[in-house]
Amino acid sequence: MPRVTFIEFDGTTHHVETTVGTSLMRAAVDSNVPGIDGDCGGQCACATCHVFVEGIWAERTGARTPVEQDMLNFTAELRDSSRLACQIRITDELEGMVVSMPNGQH
Repeated sequence: MPRVTFIEFDGTTHHVETTVGTSLMRAAVDSNVPGIDGDCGGQCACATCHVFVEGIWAERTGARTPVEQDMLNFTAELRDSSRLACQIRITDELEGMVVSMPNGQH
């Protein structure tokens, strides 16, 4: 089971193990990671699962879809590394991935 680390804005870390094929949002919600709400249930319609994915992890998660980009435009802290966790599916290649969360999500 791949392991992912979520880092809150204040530096608090949450290590989550999940199964391949699960969305990053679902992994966080199922593990009670604060700040990842997934209000829309993972339908790319709310941006309450905004995370920052950087470095090699950004390459491994792929590019944003046009719909994801539209939703991210509603976030307060849009960065080049911004992604919606509901749009990232866990794969074996994401073992050890680290994502951080914006200040507005806590």
